[in-house]
Amino acid sequence: MQKMTLHEAIEKLLTDFGRPMTTREIADELNKNKWYQKRDKSPIDPFQIHGRTKNYPQLFDRDGSTVFLLNKQDRPTSKLTRKTPTTQRPTKTLTPNPTNVDRLEKELMDEKLFKSASSVDNSVPNVPGLYCIRIRNIKNLPPPFDRELGDRNHNIIYIGIASKNLHRRFLNQELRANGHGTFFRSIGAVLGFRPPKGSLTDKKNKKNYKFSDRDELKIIEWINDNLKVNWVVHNDNFDTIELTLIQKYRPLLNLAKNPSALRTLSDLRAECVRIANEN
Repeated sequence: MQKMTLHEAIEKLLTDFGRPMTTREIADELNKNKWYQKRDKSPIDPFQIHGRTKNYPQLFDRDGSTVFLLNKQDRPTSKLTRKTPTTQRPTKTLTPNPTNVDRLEKELMDEKLFKSASSVDNSVPNVPGLYCIRIRNIKNLPPPFDRELGDRNHNIIYIGIASKNLHRRFLNQELRANGHGTFFRSIGAVLGFRPPKGSLTDKKNKKNYKFSDRDELKIIEWINDNLKVNWVVHNDNFDTIELTLIQKYRPLLNLAKNPSALRTLSDLRAECVRIANEN
């Protein structure tokens, strides 16, 4: 006889570990300890964890692929207002003079400061700033994007600004699909995902397509496995700095302000918009 339901096993696992866990971590651990087993004995997958925790909001809160146990673990009071951790970088104000702009660029683009996208959920602060996204291995991009990035002789795929809140814009929207992230929509399209047909027909905004819950989870897992990120706290002269960095580095998936913007990416995004608006 099965000893636990799936949500009971998830609750016990989070309690025992004493910290939030990603849906992938939860699935892997439950497949090892066998506290819960499916009737057909097939492995538990992250999407099953995603769906079950979503159905029990009285027990769990989620932030992208990360699951929190309510009332027992440090979690955001809402998905847009996570408590800023004590280990984050101190807030600093940079004035837009050339010396500080150079220092800002040096800190943002220093590859030694980049961290795995899977490790930053509790460290991105609730302050304005700039962010950069790199890919670990160019070969993990589908063609022709792998060849195009190789020709640019770097591994930078996106540079962006968060004029109000890095946690909300960069982490929640761009990396975790909580909102309408430009980068998330682009990388999803590049990886071959498409939004559900007609999903924008009753929406006011006809361009902000979203992927299905299952596909969002797959994209988040790919991001966690393949991307590394860095950010700097800043609160002034965003447009000038962003323009300077994009024109200098020509990130693969930036379209606006980019002298090397890819027509292939524009076409993929247009295809997604078309599908999402089909009747």
